[in-house]
Amino acid sequence: MRIGELSERTGTSRRLLRYYEEQGLIVSTRSPNGYRAYEENLVDRIMQIRGLLDAGLPTRIIKQILPCLNKPRAIHFPDATPEMLATLTLERDRMTQRIACLIRNRDAVSEYLDTVSRTRSTSPAPQASPGP
Repeated sequence: MRIGELSERTGTSRRLLRYYEEQGLIVSTRSPNGYRAYEENLVDRIMQIRGLLDAGLPTRIIKQILPCLNKPRAIHFPDATPEMLATLTLERDRMTQRIACLIRNRDAVSEYLDTVSRTRSTSPAPQASPGP
């Protein structure tokens, strides 16, 4: 498939897809007319990359673990070095902290919305002002 279709199917901009390619996260081939051509399996791969990026992993770490991502949403890394395990542990702990922060923020917004809703439902309706 061409870059436009891949972009549409993954919700990822063409520019970002080219960046992923520059970083070695995905690979394309070139057709005789020079257009990039992508394999079907890259749809899931790009969704994995985006999920890992959204979780806070940098591209340098994603590039290292990508060969182990042979199934959608599953990581298999049988020959992990102690350094890689330490890095992934640190990243996991950072994600956990971000999740806790997001939960606190979500709860605060929910509490605010509940308070505003209760206040509005118990307030009397504004009176129309008399005309001239």
